[in-house]
Amino acid sequence: MASRDMAALQRTFLALLLVFVAAAPWRARADDTHRLSILEENDSLFFNSDKHYTQGLRFAYVGPDVAADSGWNRVYDFLAAVPTVFAGDGKTTRQVAILGGQSLFTPKNLTLTDPSAHDRPYGGWLYGGVSLMQENNQANLENFELDLGAVGPVSLGEQTQNTFHQFINDETAKGWSHQIQNEPGVMLTYERLYRVPLIGDGFDGVDIVPQTGFTAGNVFTYGALGAQIRWGHNLHAEYGPVRVRPALSGTDYFDDSDFHGDWGYYVFAGVQGRVVVQDIFLDGNTFRTSPHVDKKPLVADLQAGFSVFWPWHQIRTDIAVVRRTEEFYGQATPDEICTAALAFSW
Repeated sequence: MASRDMAALQRTFLALLLVFVAAAPWRARADDTHRLSILEENDSLFFNSDKHYTQGLRFAYVGPDVAADSGWNRVYDFLAAVPTVFAGDGKTTRQVAILGGQSLFTPKNLTLTDPSAHDRPYGGWLYGGVSLMQENNQANLENFELDLGAVGPVSLGEQTQNTFHQFINDETAKGWSHQIQNEPGVMLTYERLYRVPLIGDGFDGVDIVPQTGFTAGNVFTYGALGAQIRWGHNLHAEYGPVRVRPALSGTDYFDDSDFHGDWGYYVFAGVQGRVVVQDIFLDGNTFRTSPHVDKKPLVADLQAGFSVFWPWHQIRTDIAVVRRTEEFYGQATPDEICTAALAFSW
């Protein structure tokens, strides 16, 4: 694609994302807060690695609890036509997140201008989306998320990686001219998370957060089942730290209305298994010839880390390490991914 056409596509995507965010029908209660979170995932944060899923950046803005007269309730009610979706009885709380991000994928050997056909292809994914969250009786959380974006050169993967490598005086990746080709991308995700106390009263002690869900689209399609165990203080405020999909993830949901003391914390460990039907960064483009490898249909993540949050000081941080099993045939070893997140409230 000509650089002029690619630039036009990039401008169109960014303009649509800005219009979408600006048009969001926020109606807030005056005593509620706003929250902005920044999540960075990178295989070289703690490990000397630069391969496969090598970089993920995600931003999310979470508005105040959805008010009774908010236009967002019409969207929730529309989705509730599907049995069991957003059908919680008793006390329900709704929050909406507007998000965007970029994920990068590369082969192991970055020095080849003509990458090996047996290694993971180069690819980038630039997206924006909306996440609708509903907590039911402070016991379980539903999350419906729609992400729209693009893969291929328009996702700016080459520019992001090589500009950063030049900034840190590291060798640039040579094979981006062989990346996955341009294609619009869509991902639809529905998941449900449960909070089950094991020791303590659900506020302090130990709990387990099982989760199940699916993602469907031309970028990723998979079903997932997992759980994480947490030990700490003020566990009831949320359901685990958020991650870039595909992953064992919490959500952007946070509720400090019944907080004990001035801060909360927990350490956690978890596992998720996925049945993978589609992964465009392994299978290649949907309707065009592009680099590809044979993916493995079963993938698992093991992760551990800690979270600390001070609602009254309006800050939160999450740190985690992840070990991901081999995703394609010929991959020699599992991947290690490091995550770091920071959130601010006002």
